[in-house]
Order: sequence, then structure tokens, then C-alpha cells
Amino acid sequence: MDQHQRALAVPPLDAPPHLVTTGGATDPTPTDHTLTTTERGSFCLAVCSCGWRGPARRSRDLARRDADRHRAG
Repeated sequence: MDQHQRALAVPPLDAPPHLVTTGGATDPTPTDHTLTTTERGSFCLAVCSCGWRGPARRSRDLARRDADRHRAG
């Protein structure tokens, strides 16, 4: 049986991750909501470019649903 690796403490996100854009019409404007999911240890959370963060979830699918609900308004 494989040994489990020891969990490492990961600090919480203070801000949404920086998005790298190439310029042009696809650049997000301040009113756009660019959503990503981020993993912190065994948890996944949705993060938006507007500063919104969803709750930490053990299920990636639930984190994606949180992001979809945020995008819908």
C-alpha cells in the first residue's frame, strides 16, 4: 500500500490569480467575470477576476457550479 504524503499548509488566496492576456479583443474588461478554479490542498474553490471567491469544496464539480451561479448573477 502506498504511503500518504504529509499535508502541507497552504496560505489562503489574498487576491484572484493574475491572468495573462495576449492583447486584443479577448482582453477582459473590468465588468467581465473571468472565473477559474483553484486547488488548495484537498479543496477546490472558484475564484473570479472581480475579487469574488466561492467556498472551499472537496468536489471540483461543486466549485464549478458555484462559478456558474456567480457568472449568472
